[in-house]
Amino acid sequence: MTRHYDLPSLTSLVCFEAAARNLSFKKTAAELNVTPAAVSHQIKALESELGTALFRRQHRGVDLTESGAYLFVALQRGFEGISDAIAAVRPAESTEDVTIQATTAVSAFWLTPQITAFWQDEPDIVVSQIVSDGASAARTDLSIHYAALPDDGSGEILFHDDIVAVGSPRFAATHGAATVDALRGVPLIHVVSEENDWTTWAEWFAHFGHGAPTGRRIAVNNHMIALQMARDGAGAVLGWTGLIGPLLDSWDLTLLVSERMPSPHVFHLRTHPRASAQARIFRDWLVAAQRAP
Repeated sequence: MTRHYDLPSLTSLVCFEAAARNLSFKKTAAELNVTPAAVSHQIKALESELGTALFRRQHRGVDLTESGAYLFVALQRGFEGISDAIAAVRPAESTEDVTIQATTAVSAFWLTPQITAFWQDEPDIVVSQIVSDGASAARTDLSIHYAALPDDGSGEILFHDDIVAVGSPRFAATHGAATVDALRGVPLIHVVSEENDWTTWAEWFAHFGHGAPTGRRIAVNNHMIALQMARDGAGAVLGWTGLIGPLLDSWDLTLLVSERMPSPHVFHLRTHPRASAQARIFRDWLVAAQRAP
């Protein structure tokens, strides 16, 4: 029988989404209450059906390939829509304690570790993420934004960092841009998004008194995919130091020049009118954790 939708097994897609979010088959197994071998089997079956690798297996864990990052973003958006529909028909008392929205990059590199640390202090408060690079979902308690603070007092600064030019070590060795001006001529990955006001390469170069870039332009609409492409050596990308610290520490990415541009916006947390008492506890913890010495 022909399937109405051209989809692989939904079990394998759910397993892949969890593995892509955790970047660990062991953590995924714990989340789904299965064995790591079962997770590995589902991922291999999905890769076989799609005819492409979704993960790079490494000694310290796994990383998404470019195809894997692309599928991950699509699944997050699809699951978000399903989650919103379920929330709309489910009685309010049975929904999660706290829902927080963030972009894929913020979720993967910053928010998820924060939630894990929060659960050490408040293990009984359930925190669920809505991972989206679009507009805020109506049912969200909290949301993280890269923008100016709102005038209504609903925003709390999380961090205000620097913007740096980064690439893979292999890209750095191949292109060897020693100055900001020389960097203008190398392949650059541009994040083009109507939903998020990411600082552009043109703005970054202008900050240092240089003209627009002249090298090969690679455009994507998602910062997570842009970072993954940079890790694969496709080009240089702009990175926010508050987000990409783990990628620099692991040498997946390296600074291409020493110059740093202070970010024109802040990463801040907004509290929405529907925020529960538990959501406000998590908000206060998250803000205090960033201000701790």
